[in-house]
Amino acid sequence: MRLRNLILITVIAPLFLALLIFSLVAIKSLEDNVRNRLEREVQVITNVIGTTLSHALARNATEPLEESLYSAFSFHRIYGAYVFDANGREIYGLGLGQALFSPETIREVAEHGEMRAAYREHDGWHYYSALKPLLSATGEVQGVLQVNRLNTGIENYTGFLSQLALLAFIIGAAGIVLGIWWGFRRHIERPLERLLTVMQRVEAGDRGQRAEAEGPQEYERLAVALNGMLDAMAEKDADIEARRRKEIELEKRLRKSKKLAELGVLAAGVAHEIGAPLTVINGQAQRLSRRETLNDADRARLGRIRSEVERIVEIVRQLMELGRRHNVEKEPLDLTELFGAARELVEEDFEQNAIRLELDLPPSSSPLLANGQQLIQVLTNLLRNAAQVKEVSRVRIRTREKEGWLTLWVEDDGSGIGDKDKSKVFDPFFTTKPVGQGSGLGLSMVHRIINDHGGTVGVFDSELGGAGFEIGLPLNDADEGGTAT
Repeated sequence: MRLRNLILITVIAPLFLALLIFSLVAIKSLEDNVRNRLEREVQVITNVIGTTLSHALARNATEPLEESLYSAFSFHRIYGAYVFDANGREIYGLGLGQALFSPETIREVAEHGEMRAAYREHDGWHYYSALKPLLSATGEVQGVLQVNRLNTGIENYTGFLSQLALLAFIIGAAGIVLGIWWGFRRHIERPLERLLTVMQRVEAGDRGQRAEAEGPQEYERLAVALNGMLDAMAEKDADIEARRRKEIELEKRLRKSKKLAELGVLAAGVAHEIGAPLTVINGQAQRLSRRETLNDADRARLGRIRSEVERIVEIVRQLMELGRRHNVEKEPLDLTELFGAARELVEEDFEQNAIRLELDLPPSSSPLLANGQQLIQVLTNLLRNAAQVKEVSRVRIRTREKEGWLTLWVEDDGSGIGDKDKSKVFDPFFTTKPVGQGSGLGLSMVHRIINDHGGTVGVFDSELGGAGFEIGLPLNDADEGGTAT
């Protein structure tokens, strides 16, 4: 059952019933009081003129009798007065209601010598009439006085008053019920419906819903409490989501570390097995290139053999480096000197390809604690990758410091990296370059070095139009590695 109906049934209905009973009792009491007053008035008037009439009957004089009856009408409440003898025959009378009592009733009053009164109806009129014995000086009944008081609508009036009171009660009760219903609807049901709607939408998955803190004070407090609960839930959800993402990143990092470790083991075995043959091949190629009988074409082929052997040795070395985590020897570094050293190493490549390098390096509030040689290797790998893209004509490096972290962005205006390749750019041997132009280990080395420094590295679409790499490094020492994003 709805709360509104429950309140109407358990509170309002009993209250109205009690008020109705009280009203009916009050009206009945009023009606009884009016009747009693009417009866007392008739009885008093009857007793007053009865004495005078008794003396007039004793003298057997008509004129005093008439005067006494006329005097009864001076009260303006008597509408009929009659005198009967002891046998019920009319002696003299004035006004209305002569035939209200039968002669037998009048004789009974004379015989018993007691006053009698009753409500009577005659010719459509309602009367209250009293019969009083008229006694002589010796106590004998000489006749009977009948006094008639016309009921001027007292019964109808009290009945009408009851009906009017009942109608007023019904109208008032209906108005009160309507007012209660409207007030309940406006100030109770609607705020509850709004709160319920918010809860249903939250239950459906819309966690951004919030209740409006308006209406009665209780509902404002309830809405504020609900919003606080939803905010707390949102914070918990955000914390859970952050933990989930961190666990996913940790899992990715563990898988990558495991993969790199396996590659390191494989690279160590490969290096052990092919190291000696490669050395022999390189040595023999060098000895053959010294013969004077060789022409230039053969010497070029032997040089190509030696360069490819050196390339194989470098790839194996890089794989061995990827497969194990290093104990990074850190020292305070000046960022300006660090970027200057990296710039010198790639300056020739940039000049050959007409690439402009832009540096945006705000003054640093504290030195960076890191391994300078490794960070220079990171920067040169990223800058050389950009220089090897034909479309690149501009490269920008930016840094910002915030809350103990240094964030570094390396961006170019080239063709960028496709969305399907962004998740694989840090995987070993992944490259978008033609075969023979890249080993696919440069960005893997970048990831390993940044990871060893406890930082993070990720790829994004630069506003310059090409690829962008974001590197985060703790300014102070940290022993927890980051991950690629």
